[in-house]
Amino acid sequence: MKDPASVPKQMRPIFDALVSQTDAFCAAHLDEEYAQLCRELAAALCRKRPSPLAQGKLEVWACSLVYALGRVNFLFDRSQTPHMSATELCALWGVGASTAGNKAKRILESVGARMWDTRWTRPSKLGDHPYAWLISINGFALDARHAPREIQEEALRLGLVPYLP
Repeated sequence: MKDPASVPKQMRPIFDALVSQTDAFCAAHLDEEYAQLCRELAAALCRKRPSPLAQGKLEVWACSLVYALGRVNFLFDRSQTPHMSATELCALWGVGASTAGNKAKRILESVGARMWDTRWTRPSKLGDHPYAWLISINGFALDARHAPREIQEEALRLGLVPYLP
């Protein structure tokens, strides 16, 4: 598995500038988990060939990264902590909501992400994430948290679950 922070040499300045912006935003308005996910997502986009980050305004990409991760992690749901509306998020960046939403969709498609995607879920939320624990045994879906310990250990070894419950 690649180091989540490894980026091609020619993309390093863009990555550093982008992460500087998302780190500051997450420190002020969200949390460290969002900041770390932003770093990992920025690195994944920098590794794309060609990278979509090579063109366009940095603040739009930064806003859109947070927006994309916010979609996956239900940032726009008032019952979540932290919570922020899409309009508020975009206003804080000075980016139009439709622009950020469209770029966020492009970002998620680029990395093959979708709602409830465990790869882009905040680690503190994985314990409650319904898909993080689904495994298939002989064609039957099973919640690994209810499986015998040896099956849980094998699922962890295979990378099918995030940790042992």
